[in-house]
Amino acid sequence: MDMLWSGWGDPAKATPLPDTVIGLLRDLLGVKPRGTEPVALDQIPVPESPLDPAARRALLDAVGDEAHVRTDPESRIRHTRGKSTPDLLRIRGGDVADIPAAVVLPASHDDVLAVLRVCTEHDLALVPFGGGTSVVGGLAPERRRPFVALDLRRMDGLLALDPVSRTATLQPGLRAPQAEALLAEHGFTLGHFPQSYEWATIGGFAAARSSGQASAGYGRFDEMVLGLTLATPEGTFDVGRAPRSAAGPDLRQLVLGSEGAFGVITSVTVRLRPVPQTRVYEGWRFASFDEGAAALRRLAQDGPRPTVLRLSDETETLIGLAQPDAIGSAGAQQAAGCLAIAGYEGTAEDTTYRRERAAAVLREGGGTYVGEEPGERWAHGRYSAPYLRDSLLDAGAFAETLETAAFWSRIPELYASVREALTATLTDAGTPPLVMCHISHVYENGASLYFTVVSAQGEDPVAHWVPAKRAANEAIIAAGGTISHHHGVGTDHRDWYVREAGELGIEALRAVKRRLDPAGLLNPGVLLPLD
Repeated sequence: MDMLWSGWGDPAKATPLPDTVIGLLRDLLGVKPRGTEPVALDQIPVPESPLDPAARRALLDAVGDEAHVRTDPESRIRHTRGKSTPDLLRIRGGDVADIPAAVVLPASHDDVLAVLRVCTEHDLALVPFGGGTSVVGGLAPERRRPFVALDLRRMDGLLALDPVSRTATLQPGLRAPQAEALLAEHGFTLGHFPQSYEWATIGGFAAARSSGQASAGYGRFDEMVLGLTLATPEGTFDVGRAPRSAAGPDLRQLVLGSEGAFGVITSVTVRLRPVPQTRVYEGWRFASFDEGAAALRRLAQDGPRPTVLRLSDETETLIGLAQPDAIGSAGAQQAAGCLAIAGYEGTAEDTTYRRERAAAVLREGGGTYVGEEPGERWAHGRYSAPYLRDSLLDAGAFAETLETAAFWSRIPELYASVREALTATLTDAGTPPLVMCHISHVYENGASLYFTVVSAQGEDPVAHWVPAKRAANEAIIAAGGTISHHHGVGTDHRDWYVREAGELGIEALRAVKRRLDPAGLLNPGVLLPLD
């Protein structure tokens, strides 16, 4: 099943906003319906594919079947951009300026190498396409030449599983739910459950340096990766042959987070964990965000660390976004203070032990236990927020997210600075926002902050967001945060990533790209500025 072309996920799972929420948006933010429903797919004016006949024949030879080189309008529309709010607003309005010339579906590593040779010979750019869930402009390259979207859905297998070492080798087009199902047959799990889980792919997780909602217990995806295979215009690049090594710099780190700019990931070897016997999620209430953050820091630094640990600020808790499927319900309106969710997965004995000890720490930090219901409700609705975003767009609101991370000592300044930048910029534009935030990933030395912004759309919703996003990015850099904790760089964050990495660091990465992709065909302008 394909994702909804004009929104997120499965259309059957989208639900309209309750009247109470629509009234709140109207009264608090001045949101009015403005006809943001998408135009009909078959009414979008799609330009003829610029792919010339010789290039098409060569691509057919590379992947072996007419069905695997697609130039029909619907296939091309479905591979246009990602799923950020500006992406969706543009596609809903029929803007397909970033449409690929063709969609190509390889079935193997050798197919990918063959497609790359064709692209080199015919001067075609190439964008790897997994689940299409990018929210940072990672699927919209700068267009100096026509490009093909390399859809990896046919590369969706479990290639190898080593139960002794607890490792598995997976193909890049394997969606996360299918990967979990295949591993569960052998008693294992990856434990990687980002909000994009239902649609994102293994290759995308590696390419964007993803972090899942259970990262406190299982780690980030880049911590799970033991090896990768990369297809490049210059040949095959294999990295990782042992769990750890002192044989020079870790070349896996060149591939992780590279966002298709250096090559196409064709397999990923990951470490596994046993499927947990027990899963328990619970809620805690703190009087303030500062108090809750201090308690989370104690757990992150001194333990015992839960598998899931997150904290919503006062606004997010009050609105009910901490539990997306409770928006508009009576339970969501009873919230006060800040809601924290703690989740525990593992053996029954270990789960009980960690839960009891963590509870003592949370109580000492000022937390009040509010039962399993908030935790279970969060777990039930953990993938619902993108659908809620679509419903907000339908109602005439603007809703977008951004995230960052910093050391614990910088978190208060970072939190305040980003909120102030967003609030001031959007208020000056005549669309005062609600700015909500939560801590969703914790480490011994710091944490991530994930912001959600809701406002009226203004006259031009995309143009209305650009200065606010720019102001938030500037605030992040000034406050000592990273420009992205888990969404990636794409084109949206690229200019700030250049500042974060520094001139010499960017030149080192340019040198890698020149060696692996000398013609600059791979995702041009994504991650690194064009020469």
